[in-house]
Amino acid sequence: MQTYIVLIACVILLLCLFFRVPVYISVFAAALTYFLFQTGSSPAIIAQRIGGGIQSIPLLAIPFFICAGIFMNSSGVTKRIMNFCNVVTKRMTGGLGQVNVLLSTLMGGLSGSNLADAAMEAKILVPEMEEKGYSKEFSSVLTATSAMIPPGIGMILYGSIANVSIGKLFVAGIGIGVLLCISLMIMVHFISKKRGYQPATKEKQDPEEVKSAVKQAILPLCLPILIIGGIRIGIVTPTEAGTVAIVYALILGIIYKELKMSDVVDGLKESVATTASIMMIVGGASAFAWVLTKERIPQQLTEVITSSISNKYVFLIIVILFLLVVGMFIEGNAAMIVLVPLLAPVAQAYGINEIHFAMLFIFVMAVGGVTPPMGTLIFVTCGVTKCDIKAFIKESMPFYIMLLILMLGIAFIPALSTGLVNLVY
Repeated sequence: MQTYIVLIACVILLLCLFFRVPVYISVFAAALTYFLFQTGSSPAIIAQRIGGGIQSIPLLAIPFFICAGIFMNSSGVTKRIMNFCNVVTKRMTGGLGQVNVLLSTLMGGLSGSNLADAAMEAKILVPEMEEKGYSKEFSSVLTATSAMIPPGIGMILYGSIANVSIGKLFVAGIGIGVLLCISLMIMVHFISKKRGYQPATKEKQDPEEVKSAVKQAILPLCLPILIIGGIRIGIVTPTEAGTVAIVYALILGIIYKELKMSDVVDGLKESVATTASIMMIVGGASAFAWVLTKERIPQQLTEVITSSISNKYVFLIIVILFLLVVGMFIEGNAAMIVLVPLLAPVAQAYGINEIHFAMLFIFVMAVGGVTPPMGTLIFVTCGVTKCDIKAFIKESMPFYIMLLILMLGIAFIPALSTGLVNLVY
């Protein structure tokens, strides 16, 4: 009977998401369904589980990194990094497309949210790319896809749920981010060559221009080193690293004389609103995850899968396909809170490295952000650029093939995820 109640709760969750009910309400409704039908369980427990789900020290890092990213956009950091990217890539085929990719990669190490990065670049870069002859569809797809650099918020959530070192996840994210960056730059090169998207210039680089760009960008580019280095040598925890990032962003704003008091107030308001939306999802999903744990669903799932599948790589392929489908319909953070407690123990039973599985999980869920019908990165980017959704999806086809190859590479080559971690740790 209890299993049927869990199934009914899952069906309600899927139906709510299908009818575009807000994610936090959908997972809350699924959890509430269980408590209403389950005899002997007080609905008051759901309030306790929601509160318990968000009362986590590691999760405090989320508002800090969100706030740091917003302050950096207001303090002139983004502008200086973009200028640096322009100088570095100006002689490459598809110059502005390469700038888009490199900017996303560098900002991925500074901002905690890929949605914020996509919105910012859609406002700044896409209009400029269109002026230079790039199609709106290509510019929008590239902006959304390059914003997939593994986000800090996703790593913080995964680490807190699965009890995995957040510092190690940050380091592993660098390797995956560089891999995605190189792949996208190669893709941009061939597409630009085919369509005639020219470099910004064919003239030889001016050493003084390069020196000036590096000088302007050096302080912002030091932040990821400070964060990861501080965590690695034990000076700060991931949560404390978020506060360091805020202070660093404020100091840069003072140095550059571009951060106004009104920007600070607006940034704090935006940070509160963004954090609240994430935490409502975390709270509701935590309650539903508790239901699954109480009914021993993870243990049952582990037994069924390990008895049916003997090869861990077959399991990883099934996980990729499953997460791709889930990512098409369910917001990544909610899916992570519900599915990580289910799938991480199964991966452990197969002897899969916890960092390897974490990076595969986070990357595949990020891919869900650029796949229809519910891809959040699609709607954020197209909402800013006014790109037609159908045209966006059609333009995305070569990128989907590239992302599938990358997913298989991450699954079958553990060193892509763990190599840098082993070097640093």
